[in-house]
Amino acid sequence: MLKNTEHLLEIMARLRHPEQGCAWDLKQDFTTLIPYVIEEAYEVVDAIERNDLDDLRSELGDLLLQVVFHSQLADEKGLFDFEQVAASICDKLIRRHPHVFSDTVFASDEERHQAWERAKAEERKEKHRSAAPASVLSGVAASLPALLECEKIQDRAAHHGFDWPDTLPVFDKVMEELEEVREAWKSGDRAHVQEEVGDLLLVVVNLARHLQVNAELALKESTKKFSRRFQYIERQVEASGRTLADCELDELDRYWNEAKRALKKT
Repeated sequence: MLKNTEHLLEIMARLRHPEQGCAWDLKQDFTTLIPYVIEEAYEVVDAIERNDLDDLRSELGDLLLQVVFHSQLADEKGLFDFEQVAASICDKLIRRHPHVFSDTVFASDEERHQAWERAKAEERKEKHRSAAPASVLSGVAASLPALLECEKIQDRAAHHGFDWPDTLPVFDKVMEELEEVREAWKSGDRAHVQEEVGDLLLVVVNLARHLQVNAELALKESTKKFSRRFQYIERQVEASGRTLADCELDELDRYWNEAKRALKKT
């Protein structure tokens, strides 16, 4: 493994060689590589969801390349190198797992989780020690998908006591926010509608969190389900020699209900 890692680092250094390297690689910087980091992370997720383990191996390699690429850029600027990146995560893992790497014993998973959160809070405080006092929400990346960012922000707040004590009030809050969307819609104020829809989405994420459901994955699965059902409608319409535009909504809705029954197990 070490030999292959060293080879990868050598290849990356060669690609960035001012005279012998690749013109495209030489043009890149931290900012231009952002879309590729995000894309490769999502492709790893896609391979996992498809249970394609051969593709997973390949996609993990592509994601690793992004780590190596950024490390090479940083090394060229005298900031840090790949070894320091690896050392950083090693230190972090050991620090966050005292029950594995020291004689600490936790009485329950909840106690272990609380210790994990305390360790992360200390890391955030250390990171911001020379700046203004860090918020407990500091460190949640703003570039995360909106649902995931929302969930992480709410998790942080809940860990510090800002949360409903049980799930039932969250259902009530969802209905309250839904009614506020309706009222905003009646007002015709588009900016207000957007604000209230955002509030509704936020509380739905909170409900998902209380139900121990990952909102990002749940929406992704529902979107896939919608796509399968809609494609069923397309096939039925095509078989009739027509286009979607030729059909009344009532007919398309009947096909939708057929799709729900036909694709129930898929």
